[in-house]
Amino acid sequence: MSFKCGIVGLPNVGKSTLFNALTNSSKAQAANFPFCTIDPNVGVVPVPDKRLDNLARISQSKKIINTTISFVDIAGLVKGASKGEGLGNKFLSHIREVDSIVHMIRCFDSDDIQNVNPTVDPIRDLEIIETEMMLADLESIQKRLEKNNKKNVDEEQLDILKQSLDCINNDKDLSLLKSKFNKKQLNQSGLLSLKPKIFVCNVDEKSIKNGNNYTSKFIDKYGQENTLIVSADIENQINELETNEKNNYMEMIGIKETGLNLLIQKGYKVLELDTYFTSGPEETRAWTIQKNCTAPKAAGEIHTDFEKGFIRAETISYDDFINNNGWANSKTNGKMRLEGKDYIVKDGDVLNFRFNT
Repeated sequence: MSFKCGIVGLPNVGKSTLFNALTNSSKAQAANFPFCTIDPNVGVVPVPDKRLDNLARISQSKKIINTTISFVDIAGLVKGASKGEGLGNKFLSHIREVDSIVHMIRCFDSDDIQNVNPTVDPIRDLEIIETEMMLADLESIQKRLEKNNKKNVDEEQLDILKQSLDCINNDKDLSLLKSKFNKKQLNQSGLLSLKPKIFVCNVDEKSIKNGNNYTSKFIDKYGQENTLIVSADIENQINELETNEKNNYMEMIGIKETGLNLLIQKGYKVLELDTYFTSGPEETRAWTIQKNCTAPKAAGEIHTDFEKGFIRAETISYDDFINNNGWANSKTNGKMRLEGKDYIVKDGDVLNFRFNT
């Protein structure tokens, strides 16, 4: 299962620098002028998971395969993007293709890096981006609700579009719809404003540990839950170091985890994702699934035949697998369960599927 997080924001807030750090590459051209990124850069990033190493050690696996998440560096939006200002229409179409939105927000002062606005104001900058996405949604909704187009929209989606239009016209929070419709229904609407969001406050080095006045004001308004404080420049520096140097440097500047790890953790949370494992002599591998995924659906992530011919899932929790030193002892000690089609896979489950071809 492939998930994409789109990094969006105004020009020169550090999107491409963060993307380079996340993907440990220089695919995105980081330059000090607006619109240096025109086509979206896509980086597929392995998801760090210490559990993989422990499982592989016990199973004596020849290979370890991480699950992945994709980051898309989307060029800077400006005010008026929904009407085609800057390179707006193209960028907005790129945002439609991602599963969640990473809002990159400038929370640093600099005489060297040009700012498209006269002052640094993360709340204003976010509101500009959110407004442009909402205006793009408004145009999309109105088109789909036109008499000639209504026949191509099912009743469920018509209801979502009508309620979304009411929210926009009456300045209500669109997130209210999340209590009325399920995630799949809302995703099918294609509305940008309903996509899960993560806010990344890009700060300078001295603000990396405790933030600054800009991040404090932002968190006061939008909360801590989906907000990260990251220094894109620091992330790039960390990537250039060897492991020991990296750990020493992170300790020196007072951070315990890299921005990549923190962002992935937030991404999994807002996208409501879990991880299960397969582990044996050939390989230990992580697989990404939606929360509350049934065993057959989880099997389908490996191959569609596994889902179609699903019989049972041999299931051991991660802790039991480690504590009992693998499959054989877990089975002997009664820690392996045979689960059927209705079983909801839990994060950390180690699974082996029985199926008919």
